[in-house]
Amino acid sequence: MAHLLITGATGKTGSHATTTLLGRGHQVRALVHRVDERSERLAEAGAEIVTGDLLDLDAVAKATQGIEAAYLTYPIAPGLIDATATLLQAAEENHVGALVNMSQISARRDAGSNAARQHWIAERVLDHFSGTVTHIRPTFFAEWLLHFRDETTGDLRLPFGEGRHAPIPAEDQGRLIAAILEDPAPHAGKIYPLYGPVELDHHQIARAVSETLGYPVRYVPVEIEEFQAQLERTGRSPHLIQHLSNVAIDYRNGIFAGTNDVIRTITGTEALTVEEFVERNRQQFDAHASHNR
Repeated sequence: MAHLLITGATGKTGSHATTTLLGRGHQVRALVHRVDERSERLAEAGAEIVTGDLLDLDAVAKATQGIEAAYLTYPIAPGLIDATATLLQAAEENHVGALVNMSQISARRDAGSNAARQHWIAERVLDHFSGTVTHIRPTFFAEWLLHFRDETTGDLRLPFGEGRHAPIPAEDQGRLIAAILEDPAPHAGKIYPLYGPVELDHHQIARAVSETLGYPVRYVPVEIEEFQAQLERTGRSPHLIQHLSNVAIDYRNGIFAGTNDVIRTITGTEALTVEEFVERNRQQFDAHASHNR
């Protein structure tokens, strides 16, 4: 039984990693911003809930006490490099043995996205850690299919042209994160690109969603400027808009394309297909469709 820390524990990957580890008998400390229904569910499952901000060194130092390995994730928001350095310092002070870092597939030194470039810098900062570090770089989450649909029609109005990717659900990433935290040594120094099992363009993705749900969902290619305006109307932050606009260019240029067997190799279970993800989350898709009827 290991003592493990999950940051962003009420988020997409953090919640799945937490419940997976608890189910395997580990002691999990869940770092959250606030106590709410999501954190209460984790507490009921057996997690130790601690509140704090990754930019608060004292809070993070307290959260890492007695911890053997930790998962770092941070939203697409200003502060990533500061948060990374804060966790690194706290982990060093408390002799944490391993870190798993959520990066992204477009992380590179010359990325047009500020957030993607900052993820690359954060990786390099963590590479100085005295323990083991593993970076994961997922392509677009399958959850995009829920969160980036047209508010009126339910269609996928996205600026991705005819580009392709293999959507990867947060659930599968959570299982991978849990597996690495359980046994970090084989993954020391590794950078894992993460993909779902089938690469598709967005026309094919929309068709898979439609066939699973039994009602039409279309992919409507739009220009990046229209996508930016849509994001502004829905109150997205300038930092996120700058990131997603440049991500659209990367996507068109093939940066998000590809597939591999990392999930299956490390966890022993294949990642979900688009159809399986939609079926598993049918209630949320149907609720969105009912809202737009």
